[in-house]
Amino acid sequence: MTKEILIATHNQHKKEEIQQILGDQFKVTSLTDYHIHDEIVEDGLTFHDNALIKAKYCFEHTGKASLGDDSGLVVEALDGRPGIYSARYAGNHDFAKNMAKVLEELKGNENRKAYFITVMCLVDETGVNYFEGRVYGNLTKEIRGEKGFGYDPIFIPDHYDITFAEMKAEEKNKISHRKKAIEQFLDFIR
Repeated sequence: MTKEILIATHNQHKKEEIQQILGDQFKVTSLTDYHIHDEIVEDGLTFHDNALIKAKYCFEHTGKASLGDDSGLVVEALDGRPGIYSARYAGNHDFAKNMAKVLEELKGNENRKAYFITVMCLVDETGVNYFEGRVYGNLTKEIRGEKGFGYDPIFIPDHYDITFAEMKAEEKNKISHRKKAIEQFLDFIR
């Protein structure tokens, strides 16, 4: 029997990426599938807070096991920015502007170290559980690649010489922060 997991998102890319990683033992649904179009206010101060806010909202509205996640780019030379504000760093979900802002702020800075983090929170009838994944790397000086989404075109993971946006989805999904968090989630539910 396929177990349903409701992902607290309207982002079709994220839903597909998670479905790909989880495989066919799960049916991944999204807020769109439940015709829930309310804006979930993410006013937490940490990735953990925001993941919980989203998962709790979905579980309370549907009764389905719900996975909320909060992800972001943490840049060492920018004191951790954009961090929890990654999606709206330079404008609401405008990643071209967001990337341009990060690259502008890093101009002339040789420290390009950064990491992507995903914190996932599962809320179901048994309670609340967290899973975290990180992938470390460096930021480019220009946008490279057509694939992926978010900050993928400026992020080169350690031990690679191409950005996430230059990788095939299967390759990225083997090493991504989301994959690492989902692996912890899978270990937990097994």
